[in-house]
Amino acid sequence: MSMPTTTVPARVGGRFVPARSVVDARIGSHGPCLLALEDGTVFPGHAFGAPRGGGGDLVVNTSQTGYQEVCTDPSYAGQAVVMTYPLIGNYGRLPDDDQSERPWLRALVVAQATAAAPLDVLQIVELLRRSNVPAIAGVDTRAVARHLRTTGALRAVVTSPGDVDPVAAVEAAGRLTRWEDEDFVSQVSAEAPHELGPQDGPLVALVDYGLKTGITRALLARGARVRLLPHTERGGQVLGPDVAGVVLSPGPGDPARLAIPVALARDVIADGRPLLGICLGHQIVGLAAGARTRRLPFGHHGANHPVEDLDTGRVQITAQNHEVQVLADSLAATGFRVSQRNLNDGSVEGLRHETLPIETVQYHPEGSPGPLDAAEVFDRFMEQVAATRSRQ
Repeated sequence: MSMPTTTVPARVGGRFVPARSVVDARIGSHGPCLLALEDGTVFPGHAFGAPRGGGGDLVVNTSQTGYQEVCTDPSYAGQAVVMTYPLIGNYGRLPDDDQSERPWLRALVVAQATAAAPLDVLQIVELLRRSNVPAIAGVDTRAVARHLRTTGALRAVVTSPGDVDPVAAVEAAGRLTRWEDEDFVSQVSAEAPHELGPQDGPLVALVDYGLKTGITRALLARGARVRLLPHTERGGQVLGPDVAGVVLSPGPGDPARLAIPVALARDVIADGRPLLGICLGHQIVGLAAGARTRRLPFGHHGANHPVEDLDTGRVQITAQNHEVQVLADSLAATGFRVSQRNLNDGSVEGLRHETLPIETVQYHPEGSPGPLDAAEVFDRFMEQVAATRSRQ
């Protein structure tokens, strides 16, 4: 994917528009800057996040709402996120809706930066600035999306305010570490175990590979006691005698790098207790079972992906954020079958074990942001947990 940076000419698309037309005056622009892609494509704009540069793998999110949840989703660690919806900041920010303690994305790219809320604390831009995340407005984000549809994933940088040399910016994008070569899970996972929820609830071990708050809330709402565990936990530590079920969380990065989580999933499968894998957790279970994974050309990022359940024929609209798929043709003799498919591209969206209480889903059943069509995934898991608890 990467090219020698000295041979990639810069191709500037568009022009600088007045800052006042793309950055709300209540936010204020830091000055002109660039979005530069490693293939030489450059988009001009205005800096409005933290007054610095930054970059990573460029991904496109098509959600019409949920910019706050996207910015605080650990699954976006290491990535620069393009929002195709044109108005970002138009309904403010509620701190209780943050999906983790801070933003993890490397940069935010928008068409227009707005400020709906009068208080700084209720504006998404203040969270970005406080967390040192750069952002650029004034970019034709739909043109960026169309470009990535033809090239596949590319590394990109948002330059610091006033840094508008397109050749230097393209070279900087080409020097970024590849997404596949970074360990993001160790950056975003919890540092120590802790428990949440009622003491008399069935105990669910939730392993944090980049956990979203919405998942914890979904389990607590169904009466679970949640034991939150770091990504380094192994089978003997997770499968305590009081544990009625295990959840492997979403997270960022390539599952092929995660030897310890894959070994844990293999132990849980062998143990036979209820297991739910979500997004990265789904991929980890697939690898543990003996299947293979492969990176998608440009990933799934948004809140409008149709998924069909092959057992019921029901179609649900789902929220998604992932770069990797489990390959259906590698599931033979694993004990797992494909349970759900993406209706856009046919990729695997879920697995179910033929005999054990194990289900995985590639999407985010808790939404955050997005529809809640698929929340019944948690209902099915908790039914299995309750059945296991009654037998203990």
